[in-house]
Amino acid sequence: MENYLPTMKEFLEVDSIELENELSSFDNWDSMTVLMIIDFSSTEYGIILSADEIENSHTVLGLKKLIESKL
Repeated sequence: MENYLPTMKEFLEVDSIELENELSSFDNWDSMTVLMIIDFSSTEYGIILSADEIENSHTVLGLKKLIESKL
């Protein structure tokens, strides 16, 4: 999971990110970002996430926990 935060910063186009941040609070949070997360999770971790699962994660930490729960 060491690539998780750097990748999220890249996807969201921000310089810093906190685990408590709401995903929807980022200007770049949109359907394209969700698709990039789906691709990243599949490629990096070999897991499949749905758009609904990602949206229901709500925070950066929630998404991280979702990914970890499927590993």
